[in-house]
Amino acid sequence: MAEVARTYEFGNGLRLIHIASPTDVAYCGISIDAGTRDEEEGEEGMAHFCEHMMFKGTERRKAWHIINRMEAVGGDLNAYTNKEETVVYAAFLKEHFDRAAELIFDIVFHSTFPQHEMDKECEVIVDEIESYNDTPADLIFDRFEDLIYEGNSLGHDILGTAENVRRFKTEDALRFVKRLYLPEKMVFFLYGDVAFERVKRVVGKLAIASQSRLSSQSRLSRSSRFSRLSSLSRETSTYTEERGTHQAHVMVGRAAYGAKDDKRIALYFLNNILGGPGMNSRLNVALREHSGLVYTVESSLTNYTDTSTWAIYFGCDPEDVDSCLRIVRRELDKLMNNPMTERQFNAALKQIKGQIGVACDNSENYALDMAKSYLHYNKFEGREDTYRHLEKLTPQLLQEVAREMFEEKSLTTLIFK
Repeated sequence: MAEVARTYEFGNGLRLIHIASPTDVAYCGISIDAGTRDEEEGEEGMAHFCEHMMFKGTERRKAWHIINRMEAVGGDLNAYTNKEETVVYAAFLKEHFDRAAELIFDIVFHSTFPQHEMDKECEVIVDEIESYNDTPADLIFDRFEDLIYEGNSLGHDILGTAENVRRFKTEDALRFVKRLYLPEKMVFFLYGDVAFERVKRVVGKLAIASQSRLSSQSRLSRSSRFSRLSSLSRETSTYTEERGTHQAHVMVGRAAYGAKDDKRIALYFLNNILGGPGMNSRLNVALREHSGLVYTVESSLTNYTDTSTWAIYFGCDPEDVDSCLRIVRRELDKLMNNPMTERQFNAALKQIKGQIGVACDNSENYALDMAKSYLHYNKFEGREDTYRHLEKLTPQLLQEVAREMFEEKSLTTLIFK
């Protein structure tokens, strides 16, 4: 059955999206259009810090009452921050919807960011930063984006720096949320077997009750803060950083299409062929199965509203880096120089459609994807919509996109040794 998304906009600008599901487990939350790229100079790490601190006390609850509220009924309360959004959400049995919604509104709109809790939590986050810095396979992704988006906040590390985190005060956090946690920049989402009219009624009451100290304040539009794709192209750049690691970690890629570019779906398809989750991906077969040079290789496409990051990552012995890069180049050249046969195209299409279908069976991720799409694009395209987009592709269009995206002189390479 096709997904049916029902939506509504409240008087304060808060938007609601609802999709029914057939199980007793429901997911709801608030997705906020505020992430790392919205931080001003000196605020690096603040979006992530505020996400942590929302669990540490509100005008009506202390930290223990927050963490126990959903746990007491077997539910789960969680949150995350990325470059473009902060999300607070819960998983619970559907009869506990009112409890979950009220708690989420409380911590989003009424957190107090007490200084004594900030002083404790900053050390937790510093430990997280240090742990991350000790994991080069993760760290290289942020360092790579810092290179290709040089000079733009999109390249900033989500966690920030230990120096910044230790400097944050209550008034800094309150100033950040006052500027960015605005109802018109939020979406309340629910994926579950809870009647739409009930959800609308409960959320409407909570929205009215949460008319808080947060005041509307315009911010710079993303289009004015970020260079367009054409200006991000650069000549071949290779960076090598000495990290003292046993294994070399390598990334090759570039900034790519934004969400409104029709070619993004073609790049998504090409990315899956190259290094998607299938063990039969071209890079896994070439680098691991045939050559035995790597344990891990993947190709990723991270989408943002106005751009995306396409990159290949692999880890190998330091003496094998050049050999691996030559093999990667060979696989990219194949896609650039030779259009796929109809048989190859149809096999790849069948595979990606199956992978999408399996992924949609993960209800939590499905709910979060729904919220992200509606937050940034005011629409949600389900599985069948994605299938239709993919079916419109042709081998000729894929080759055209490959030639545009995989040209050697446009790629950046980062090597950790």
